[in-house]
Formats: sequence, structure tokens, C-alpha cells
Amino acid sequence: MSAFLGNLGSPPLLFFFLGVMAVVVRSDLEIPAQVAKALSLYLLFAIGFKGGVALSESTIDGSVLMTLLAAMALSAAIPVYTFFVMRKKLPTADAAAIAATYGSVSAVTFVTAAGYLDIQDIAWSGYLVAAMALMESPAIIVGILLYNHFGKQGNAASSLFSWKQLINESLFNGSVFLILGSMLIGWITGSDGMSQVEPLVKGLFLGLLCLFLLDMGIVAARRFRDSRHAATESAAGQPLKLMLVAALSMPLINAMIGLSVAWLLGLSEGDALLFVVLVASGSYIAVPAAMRLALPEANPGNYLTMSLAITFPFNLLIGIPVYHAMIRWLL
Repeated sequence: MSAFLGNLGSPPLLFFFLGVMAVVVRSDLEIPAQVAKALSLYLLFAIGFKGGVALSESTIDGSVLMTLLAAMALSAAIPVYTFFVMRKKLPTADAAAIAATYGSVSAVTFVTAAGYLDIQDIAWSGYLVAAMALMESPAIIVGILLYNHFGKQGNAASSLFSWKQLINESLFNGSVFLILGSMLIGWITGSDGMSQVEPLVKGLFLGLLCLFLLDMGIVAARRFRDSRHAATESAAGQPLKLMLVAALSMPLINAMIGLSVAWLLGLSEGDALLFVVLVASGSYIAVPAAMRLALPEANPGNYLTMSLAITFPFNLLIGIPVYHAMIRWLL
């Protein structure tokens, strides 16, 4: 309960609330698109660099490698069960896109969780940044493979896209490339490098995270509002009730899986929380970009609304403190 109340009183979360309220009261408050992009680039750079520095100061042993392998395995396994569950109610393409979405990760949720740990002065390991980057691609590839196997064979759209282009999109999209590159630079330069950029990487981090989450609150609230309008105006649209149930239950189920694996791996409190948050989050950047390329027939109104407008706010408001409380109880 104390973790939950502490999270409710944190500046980043309160600014997220402010963004939501701006949409509710129809304020004209808005973060310009280029500023929002700059904020996201900064956060990816900062968290990647800090993770690389932390990685340079730690020992890469068998437990670290096991954690990274476990993260990749879960990223590939979660889409499988998600696909078969969602396929009962949705077209194959939509089920595959949702499966890829919830097997992949949300970098913003990870960054917020890392900030949550920093505020509470709880240590976490830099190699979790590598785990986040490694979990992007397996889910996308598995989702496409599932669609190719269970979807209509010979479908024109599925035969047009290039696997080379898809893999390049999932492995080298801007967010993954920046965070991996920043982590590598942080690892190479170590504490000396941190001393040179510390005012930027540490001093400004919390304030810029607040501005970014203000923008994310606006975007998430608008996406949810638009999905409600679409559900009422279009009889062919997927009912909002199904999207709500799925988008709220999947992070909880995946969090329990992640918590079990974290316990088996013997992760520390901070590392376990970040690991669980990665497993419980859903992508709304890398996966939609790849799905537009590979599965254009999948409806973004389903998988993007579920991940961005429902799962993302749930994890920020409730998920992170609940997962933390569970970890403290278990560990």
C-alpha cells in the first residue's frame, strides 16, 4: 500500500494525470510533436547511457546471461498463448498483431519504472536495459510467423512484405538503435563518461520525464476517447468491452509469469521489478511500425488502443506499485 501511495504522489504520474485531465476538460494544452519526439529521444538516450555505465561497473556472469535469455524466451512465448486466446474473438491478423504487441515491451513504462526505483533509492542493474532492447524483436517475428501459419495461405499482403525489411525494422528501428548505442557508449566510457554528462543524464531526467508523461497522458486519453466513439458509431468495430478486458488482464497474467521467472532467477528487488514491468508491458511504438509493414490488414484501432490507451495507463497508475508490493512480499 505504501508503494502504491508513493507512486500516486510522484511528480511523473501526477503530470500524466494532468495530461489526461487536459483532454477530459477539453483544454487546448498540447506538446508540439517535435518537442515530444525530442523528449522521447532524450529519455532513451539517458536510460541507455545510465544502464551502460551501470553495466561497466558490474560483472557479466552466468546469472546475467540467464536473465537475458529468459527475457528473450518470454518475449517469444507470450505471443503464442496470446494469439490463440485472441483468435477466438478476432480475425487472425488482429490476433497476431495483439500477440506481438504484448510479447514486446514498452520503453516508456520501463523508463517510468526505473525513475520510480530511483525516487525510492532502490538499486537496479544496467543489463536490464539490454533485456528491454532484446525483447523488442522476438515477439514481432513470432507474431508474423503465427499469422503466416494460421492465416489465409497465399494472402497477397502476406506475400508482399520482405522478411529482410521486417527484421531490419524490428532490430534497427530508432528507439532500439538509440538505446543500444547509448548503452554501448555508457559501457565504454564508464564512470568517467558519466561525470562529463551527469547534469544532462541525471539532473534533468525527472523533469523531462514529467513533461514526456504529460504528453503521453494527452495521447492516451485521446486514443481512449476515439476508441469509444468508434465502438459506438461502427457496428463492425470490435466492442470496447473486449478490448478493456483483454488489455487489463494480459498485463496481470504476464506479470505473474514474469514474477515467477524473476523469483527462479533470484533477482534483486529493483531488477525483479524492471523484469516484471518488461514482461507485463505492451509495445505501442516498435510493433505498430512493424505491423504497418507486415500486416497492413490488422486493425491498429484494436492493438494500438489496447496497448497505449488501456495497458499503458494501467501499468503506470496501478501496475508498477502492485508489482512492487508483490515482489516485496515474495522476496
